[in-house]
Amino acid sequence: MKHNREFEIAWQGLKPGPQTYIYDIDDRFMQEREVDDSFTNWKAQVKLTFDKHESFFMLHFDIGGKLTVQCDRCGDDFELDLWDEFNLIIKLTSEEAGTIEDEDDVVFIPRSETVIDISNWMYEFLLLSVPLQHIHPDHADGTSGCNAQALNLLDQLSEIDEPKANPLWKGLESIKIEKTSSSKTKKEKK
Repeated sequence: MKHNREFEIAWQGLKPGPQTYIYDIDDRFMQEREVDDSFTNWKAQVKLTFDKHESFFMLHFDIGGKLTVQCDRCGDDFELDLWDEFNLIIKLTSEEAGTIEDEDDVVFIPRSETVIDISNWMYEFLLLSVPLQHIHPDHADGTSGCNAQALNLLDQLSEIDEPKANPLWKGLESIKIEKTSSSKTKKEKK
């Protein structure tokens, strides 16, 4: 991964309060981090609000954009919308504090670290903003946006693969068990 100063924030020179940064993300940014090849044509925008306080920073990542993925249902490529928001808190620690374990959305850095590189967090948040299911959205008229030929083929295959009744179990359907009669016989024996 190549070092890029574009994603570094020199926080010591900033005034207290919120600062806004906008980053345009493309394939180049994602390929430097070895993202899955099935995700292509990244066109994302990350709006970062960096709110500086005396002993901590609040970061709000607002992600929007598009990328091309393969449909899980029909296999055709389509453009998938990205949208999500993530919050991160960076707490400043003294040098004597040693290493403090980071939490899910809280990161600890020493006060001597004057520059914060946000590129790894942006990469992680971009991947988290991709939905787990990649299925064509429906058309305005309610029909599926998937390839019709692929859907027909899937329907034909599912009809072929339907399980057939096992003849060993066929005789069990005719047997009816009455629980009330068996419980009466137990009471009668007592």
